[in-house]
Amino acid sequence: VPADITIECDVDPSDLSITGDVTDEADNCSTGLEATYTDSLANGSCANESVITRTWTLTDECDNTTTLVQTITVEDTTAPTFNEALPTDVTVECDAIPTAETLTANDNCGDATVTFEEEITNSTCDDSYTLTRTWTAADACGNETVHSQSITVQDTTAPIFNEALPTDVTVECDAVPTAETLTANDNCGDATVTFEEEITNSTCDNSYTLTRTWTAADACGNETVHSQSITVQDTTAPTFNEALPTDVTVECDAVPTAETLTANDNCGDATVTFEEEITNGACVGDYIIERTWIASDACGNETLHIQIITVQDTTAPTLLTPLDDNITAYCDDVPGVPELVFEDSCSNNISVSFNEDSNQSNGFEDYSIVRTWTVTDDCGNVATFTQNINVEINNTITAFDANRCVLDSEFDLFELLSGDYSTDGTWTVVSGDAIIDGSVFDPSSVDVGIYTFMYSITESACPAEVEVNVTIDDDCVVLPCGAEDVVISKTVTANGDSFNEFFTISGVEDCGFVVELQIFNRWGAEIYKNNNYQNDWNGDAHGSSVGNSGKVPTGTYYYIINLKNSGLKPFAGPIYVATDK
Repeated sequence: VPADITIECDVDPSDLSITGDVTDEADNCSTGLEATYTDSLANGSCANESVITRTWTLTDECDNTTTLVQTITVEDTTAPTFNEALPTDVTVECDAIPTAETLTANDNCGDATVTFEEEITNSTCDDSYTLTRTWTAADACGNETVHSQSITVQDTTAPIFNEALPTDVTVECDAVPTAETLTANDNCGDATVTFEEEITNSTCDNSYTLTRTWTAADACGNETVHSQSITVQDTTAPTFNEALPTDVTVECDAVPTAETLTANDNCGDATVTFEEEITNGACVGDYIIERTWIASDACGNETLHIQIITVQDTTAPTLLTPLDDNITAYCDDVPGVPELVFEDSCSNNISVSFNEDSNQSNGFEDYSIVRTWTVTDDCGNVATFTQNINVEINNTITAFDANRCVLDSEFDLFELLSGDYSTDGTWTVVSGDAIIDGSVFDPSSVDVGIYTFMYSITESACPAEVEVNVTIDDDCVVLPCGAEDVVISKTVTANGDSFNEFFTISGVEDCGFVVELQIFNRWGAEIYKNNNYQNDWNGDAHGSSVGNSGKVPTGTYYYIINLKNSGLKPFAGPIYVATDK
């Protein structure tokens, strides 16, 4: 009797060997009966499963029938199988990940579908991870075959630079190349390039080593490093900015002022130092000036410029004071020797010689006087100055009596004369107990009364005599700080005996005047000058005077005193100076 059975979906129910048992059955009346069946199909839980109800019928020759029902359960329990070779686990670089395989599958009962999934498990960096690929082959009844492939993705390859890499170079400090901008690419993704620059100082500011480093890095920390060493040096000297002074030959009073030179350097600042050396010549006005400018940079590179100035003195001294070259004068009015002041452009060491010639033959004819000053400087340059005086015989003297107060200061008796006359005569006291110093009479040295003085020209071509009367009274009004209050030294004896050691101006100390003093020798050369005199001159000649500086020789000198802010006329007169020279 057919039993109920369960078969796989890939078994043909018609191939079941179950008919033999029925066919071999014997009937009580017949033998060799053959069974027949009919199937009734019912769907199972899925497409490849079903339930077959098979009804067997056995009929003998007399149409006696026996019926048997057999249940055949068709099920699908076999999973599909993949058709291709399955991918194995691999370890690869991030740029060599294999393409996912396309797998297919077959099923014993029908079609099979393959689904694909991919899962990433991150690791230490973006380009290092585990890639799990899963293929699932499924049939209609849900039987599955799963295959997984593990791909270990790693990034062990460093980036590479895209550009040509800078090489080591040696350059001047003003030619340091600009740092290259480098980029890089990575086999797995983006690469970043960082840049660093380090300076290693050397012997000077503009001499150093510049190390430039580019680092290309990927996401996983793989790095490619390139370094460039730039040896920076400064071997170029500075250059001057201005036109450079040239060698010149000049007069001693036309020496040019030293130029102020500046310089620039290709690498930075430059300093300019200046030196001047003088080599003396044969005289004060002849010498050589060597001027040197040195431009230096921070590394000691130097540019040097030398200017040679040849200084010479070819110019003779000149006359500062006015001099009338030609004069016509009466015999009694021949002008005295003028006080001339000379100047040399190069030297204070000026020698002056004076000569006066006269062709006077008797006292009744006109004659001439020739005065000659010969002035020589230290370099031997000579200048001659001449004054010609044509003297006419004539003496016209008009005398005036005068009144003076006993407080008045000394005055020159020539102030009481007018006309054309010679000043070479002699003043004498005719009446009165008075003393005169040449032509100078001091009213303060006598008592009240009348004093008579005579001026006589005897040893002259124009002899003459004239008397003047001076009445001395005590009715004057004392005016403080007046001319009569000024007391001026007549003698300076600079011999260390504490008497008359200094030339003094006294009597007006409390008047607030500023004393301006000039002292000249008999040739007109200024030997001393002070615009705020303090009664401290004892025969010294200053360095800018005619002659050498030091004590003046013993002799008669002449002063001019100006009392500033006094309203008084300048005072002038002689002074006798005694020194040990």
